[in-house]
Amino acid sequence: MSQNPNLSPIHFDFIPYPLWRRKYPAFLGILAKPLFHRFYPVREDAHPPETPAAMSKWLARWKLLGGGDSSFIDQRAVARGLEDAEPVIAFANMDAEPQPAPEKPIRLPAQWEPLERVLISWAWLYPPLWEMHAQMAEGISGVCDVEILVTTEMWARAVWLYLSWRGFADMSRVKFLVLPTNDIWIRDYGPFVGLDENGQRVVINAIYDPLPLYPQALDDAMARRWAAHNGFPARDWHMHTEGGNVWSDGRGTLLMSEQIFYSNRYYRRDDILASLHSVFEFKKAIIIPRLTIEETGHIDLLVKLADSETILISAPQSLSTARALRRARWHLEHETNADGQHYRFFELPTPPLYLNWGLYPIRRAYTNALTVNGRVLVPTFDIPHDEEALRVYEQAMPDYEVIPIACKTAINGGGAVHCMTKEVPQARPKSN
Repeated sequence: MSQNPNLSPIHFDFIPYPLWRRKYPAFLGILAKPLFHRFYPVREDAHPPETPAAMSKWLARWKLLGGGDSSFIDQRAVARGLEDAEPVIAFANMDAEPQPAPEKPIRLPAQWEPLERVLISWAWLYPPLWEMHAQMAEGISGVCDVEILVTTEMWARAVWLYLSWRGFADMSRVKFLVLPTNDIWIRDYGPFVGLDENGQRVVINAIYDPLPLYPQALDDAMARRWAAHNGFPARDWHMHTEGGNVWSDGRGTLLMSEQIFYSNRYYRRDDILASLHSVFEFKKAIIIPRLTIEETGHIDLLVKLADSETILISAPQSLSTARALRRARWHLEHETNADGQHYRFFELPTPPLYLNWGLYPIRRAYTNALTVNGRVLVPTFDIPHDEEALRVYEQAMPDYEVIPIACKTAINGGGAVHCMTKEVPQARPKSN
């Protein structure tokens, strides 16, 4: 039996980052940037298709319709489909400012509480990721609205046509918002949407700037612009805190990794905790060690909360991170949630680390999953560990429908389902 190539320690896979935008030494940029045109829509980054004819050619080039064989695509029919597409499109005012929120802590609901919608920043920059994003939209739309962020109306029409052609999404629940962003990692730069004392939604906008070699201004401004568009009050938070490093049980417990201290290294630990208390209403913060040889440091690559007493955790099976995972497990075993309850644990398999292009360390984490209204969307990586991970989810979350999402390509950007989605809870007004 041949070895599964996806378990090889060295990969040469697609990289879901806008490498052509990266700051390079002048000589290297001249050599590298022409190469990117073979794998990415570089020209369309600056000049997106503006007409149905131009978009149909783009879809044909990247073989996104017609069963993967562009030779069978009738481009005129696709162009007519784009003209006739009727996606529900809204347009964010890029100059609008949200109403300021009172400087009071808000409750951050747990992911298993009722959700109104889930946000996705569509991967138009990365044609190999359209399949994964479609699977996420399809899995979510069965139980919840999906709000897809795009940069132009024509991209909304293209995505609408693509999802309609696949035929699996509930298109009545798929909405589009033209709100340009720099990239797809909406978990990290998107809004923290919590509930105030009256059960109304409030947005917390943290600083997003972890990638100094890439443009990030649109991502950093996204939460405020989105809040203004929706009429939600917003409050700026001066901490550097990505959404992938925060789990909330909605009952007074926050789980984070110690990356919060690395990201805010000019603040004392007590000051960081005080700042957390100033924006989020919680009784207890549990801060565990972060993974080694991994860039984000986020907790969603270590553990996932299934409910307020149940933690799914990566098993210490990979030599490069076994020590960190054992420390995290030990720490959590000696903690309780804010209600004083000890946690029960379900161990997920931990595939071995590999180096993409011999340079980028990649960790595949089954904890990077999304819970949404009775479903849990679980990343899979086309390796034997997938079946075991899905079985563990079925055991840990027996009342949920477990839906696998193919993340083999996306993980080369350092994230999977959880990193590319952002939930919006339902408002829960208190009765008089």
